[in-house]
Amino acid sequence: MLGFRLRRASDAPSPSGVTHRSRPAPATRTRARTGSVRRLTAALLPLTLTGLALTAAPSLAASSPADGEAAGFAATGPTALVTMGDSYISGEAGRWRGNSLNNTGSRDGTDRAWTGSTYDPTRVYGTSQANGCHRSDSAEAKSATGTTQELINLACSGATTENVFRSSNGGVAYRGEAPQADQLAALAATKDIKLIALSIGGNDLGFADIITACATDYIVWYSYCNDDQQTVVDTKIDGAMAKVGKAIDEIRAVMSGAGHQSSDYRIVLQSYPSPIPRGAENRYAESGWSRVNTGGCPFWNDDSDWARDSLVPQLADRLKGVAAAKGAQFLDLRDMLQGREVCAKASKQVTGTQQPSAATSEWVRWIDSRSTQGQVQESFHPNYYGQLAQGRCLSLLYAKPSGDFSCRNTAGQGTSGIHLTSVS
Repeated sequence: MLGFRLRRASDAPSPSGVTHRSRPAPATRTRARTGSVRRLTAALLPLTLTGLALTAAPSLAASSPADGEAAGFAATGPTALVTMGDSYISGEAGRWRGNSLNNTGSRDGTDRAWTGSTYDPTRVYGTSQANGCHRSDSAEAKSATGTTQELINLACSGATTENVFRSSNGGVAYRGEAPQADQLAALAATKDIKLIALSIGGNDLGFADIITACATDYIVWYSYCNDDQQTVVDTKIDGAMAKVGKAIDEIRAVMSGAGHQSSDYRIVLQSYPSPIPRGAENRYAESGWSRVNTGGCPFWNDDSDWARDSLVPQLADRLKGVAAAKGAQFLDLRDMLQGREVCAKASKQVTGTQQPSAATSEWVRWIDSRSTQGQVQESFHPNYYGQLAQGRCLSLLYAKPSGDFSCRNTAGQGTSGIHLTSVS
């Protein structure tokens, strides 16, 4: 079974019995519940999705070309596409082809790390398994085929914008690696980089804390999380977006310093897809334990609706504004997982008779709070299928030299059904 093996004395109350900010008195907490939330909170803390540092906020105004840009770059090296940023683009959860309750062997074919006798995550994450960057073989960069001669992934799971900035301008090494802009500089000196895709912004907004709070409110406190968490997001988002803007400035400075003119390459800033469906689109009842033990999506309907229709769009709209201010293209992924989310009615779990399929399986890794399968940090990220879909999004955008686009899937189809729609 899934890692959440918690039990209540009785089923959760119906939605009408749940009130915002409702908290039982401390004396009513049972020892079991207290222990469960401690385990849940500790387990969910590694779920850092993306990142930003909340220090001085630079202007979002478009920056002018850096000195020396006119010198030009001698395009003698191979053409390259580079991805930078956090776990939503690094390839976190690429190990999994859907979700299965089977904890043995290949988990009904979902676990790509299964060797036939043991589990070897390096089969998927390569050397990045050791430091936790989790750059999978299905990551967006690796799936953006038909674009450039080389596909290069610098992103790292859990990275913040401080891990993107140049070390000379506030950048911080992460997981034993130099800041990503410094790594980009080494590439830019020898490669004809055509496109740089960036995913960043969620960690400094506290995505991991939001997930923890909402899951805890569902499992333990029987209250909604969205009112408190919206306040947290509103407090942090201005500083976070300023840092995203600085990250783009840092990338441009690196490219200019290597002699690349702004017309030689493109920067694509992308948003985040929602990992959970709306409440009405969840295939498991709101009461009881099926959302926890079977589905791996412990959230109330109201909180699911807030995440899907408020939080994710709010962040996407703000990122779109940053892209416009900085002269970058914008790739909107808010609807990319529609119907393919964890627990979505339009998708199915994998079983012994229902094999993994991009047309029917979930495209997101569920929450496995006890690492019953794999690692907790893989939870709530696009899985193997989701990453192939994101790579398809980027491949299609590569053929669009200008403009902003939304990427969507087609119901009942695999990743070949991914398509772009122009957004104004």
